[in-house]
Amino acid sequence: MTPAGSLLEATALHKTYGSTPALDGADFSLHAGEVVAVMGPSGSGKSTLLHCLAGIIRPDTGTVRYGAHDLTALSDTGRSALRRADFGFVFQFGQLIPELTCVENVALPLRLNGVRRKEAEARSREWLERLEVDGVAAKRPGEVSGGQGQRVAVARALASRPRVVFADEPTGALDSLNGERVMTLLTEAARGSSAAVVLVTHEARVAAYSDREIVVRDGVAREMAASA
Repeated sequence: MTPAGSLLEATALHKTYGSTPALDGADFSLHAGEVVAVMGPSGSGKSTLLHCLAGIIRPDTGTVRYGAHDLTALSDTGRSALRRADFGFVFQFGQLIPELTCVENVALPLRLNGVRRKEAEARSREWLERLEVDGVAAKRPGEVSGGQGQRVAVARALASRPRVVFADEPTGALDSLNGERVMTLLTEAARGSSAAVVLVTHEARVAAYSDREIVVRDGVAREMAASA
């Protein structure tokens, strides 16, 4: 059973690539509406942890529970359906589809979940406005700045009203000013919609937006002690 109040729980995760251990008994918990930063140096296993928590990859051993679901026991199809319905994603380089306009990119997860085009695009425009980029709705990703594109990616992650948003180095490709704005908008919008956030970063200024910080080192996750 997932502990009371815990939305997402991982226990004793191990994952090895070839002879290299990426996770070596990592534990993790996330509560509804909480922002948790996962920190660590390059190669520490933090992105592997995020991918296991999101059901993108399976750990070699250990369990990941999301509510009543055991992600490690679900089929690929089951995990994909769960990601579409309950999870949102923001990646370092946005990963917007270049052939689609920005509003079409935001609407895509909604369309994949069966929402009609008119409603999907109306909801997407509302999110673009909330993220302060409604002016780029008709533009394609190649026609907007990096900061604007990342706000579009945040809008896409939140438009389907996910319960958990996974953000992997969401400011890594941005300058400090744009990074600060993206983090402010991401965390404010997520908290406003009661979504929890798993935030992978190696930057202390980005982790400062979280409620708790987890440090991953040598494949093991430990909670950072709160400052006095």
